[in-house]
Amino acid sequence: MRLHIHHETVYRYDSTLAHSAQLLRLTPRLDDGQRIVDWQLSLPAPASAGTDAYGNRQHLLVLDTPRDLIHIVAEGVVETHPATAAADDATLPAALFLRDTPLTRCDAGLGAFADTYRNLIARHGREALLDLMADLLDRMPYRLGGTHAGTPAADAFALGQGVCQDHAHVFIAACRQLGLPARYVSGYLFTEHDGHVASHAWAEVCCGGHWHGFDVSNNCIPDERYVRLAIGLDYLEAGPVRGVRRGGGQESLHSLARVALAQQQ
Repeated sequence: MRLHIHHETVYRYDSTLAHSAQLLRLTPRLDDGQRIVDWQLSLPAPASAGTDAYGNRQHLLVLDTPRDLIHIVAEGVVETHPATAAADDATLPAALFLRDTPLTRCDAGLGAFADTYRNLIARHGREALLDLMADLLDRMPYRLGGTHAGTPAADAFALGQGVCQDHAHVFIAACRQLGLPARYVSGYLFTEHDGHVASHAWAEVCCGGHWHGFDVSNNCIPDERYVRLAIGLDYLEAGPVRGVRRGGGQESLHSLARVALAQQQ
């Protein structure tokens, strides 16, 4: 499947921004399950490129001239294959992804929920994780507005609602509680339904010696409709844009991602 992606991010400030530094993870990964046909970043200044310890492609954008707006566009075509759903990474030990973080830490309630699946997973492995995923979505339906980027998994689970980021964090926390390495994935999702958020997040779990994807928000296994941008222990390590700034006052963010079949462009 060839997918055309257009991802636009605009930051606006109500006073002059003196300095900013942003880490951009807006270039798809070099994985067996996907191939970049064409990709460009349109940035307000040149950025230094590199690759982090997880193999994520990243750019550091530093702006030192006064401004009240930052406009970032990532666009291109990616060819995907079903292997995108279970991309193995032999360069890092799976056990690395057993570490919890403030965003993926279990409390008593979330830990108790995970423990109800311990025996099932011991007997049935990945199949039991599909049941855990469906159960989690039933307990915690997709709903905008109740959480934010810094909401920990335990708080989102207790609230009983969240978005794809929260679903990924809660699922990861539950899997690590059960001794299964799990990681956060940021990326894009192609869907024919109008109004669906194309910028997406899901989880991958190492089970039976292989990594498998789980999209809790859609209660499905990622396939060729998914494009992987970055992986990490949580959103903070895999989110598309992170930064610090000096000045600028109040900040407003507008972000829009569109994914379509490339032949339709």
